[in-house]
Amino acid sequence: MDQLPFPGPIRQFAYVVTDIDESMSRWASVGVGPWFVMRSMPMTGTTYRGKFSEPIITMALSNSGDMQIELIQQHNNAPSIYREFLDVGRSGMHHVAYWSEDFDETMARVAAAGYRTAQFGQPAGTSFAYVDGGPAAEFVEVMQLSEMTRGFMDHIRDTAATWDGNEPIRNLG
Repeated sequence: MDQLPFPGPIRQFAYVVTDIDESMSRWASVGVGPWFVMRSMPMTGTTYRGKFSEPIITMALSNSGDMQIELIQQHNNAPSIYREFLDVGRSGMHHVAYWSEDFDETMARVAAAGYRTAQFGQPAGTSFAYVDGGPAAEFVEVMQLSEMTRGFMDHIRDTAATWDGNEPIRNLG
C-alpha cells in the first residue's frame, strides 16, 4: 500500500464561527476548556488560492483528551478559506488538522495525491497549509510541528487535562 499523504492521526477539529465568545462559552459548558485565545491577529504572509491576502482572525484553542478543538472567527472581508465558508452561509465544522514533523515532505506527498493548496501561511516561522477537500471536512490542514508549536500544543492539552472549570477563557493577546 502506498504511503498515505497525511501524517496520522488527526490532531485537531476546527470550527469557523460567527461569535467566538459565545462558542467558547458553549464548549466550556460541556467541560471543554480552558480556551487559549489570540484576538484580532492579522495573518500576515498568507496566500489564498495563490494570491496574497491578510485575514484578521481570532483563534481559540482547547483540548478534550488528546483531541484539540480550534475555533476561528474572521473579522474582516479579506479573501480566505474562512470567508469562503461563511459566504455560502455555512458555519461550524470547517477542517481537520494533521501536525507534521517534516512539513515540506508532507506537502509534497499531499500534492502528489492530487490535493490543491487553498491557503498557505508562515507566521512566526511556522508553516501551515489548507488543502481542498477531504473525507471528514471542507478542508484539511497540515501544520508544521516545531519545538515551539509542540510545546504550546502540549501546554494546552496538559492544562485542559487538569482544568477545574475556573478561568475558562485565557486571553493570550
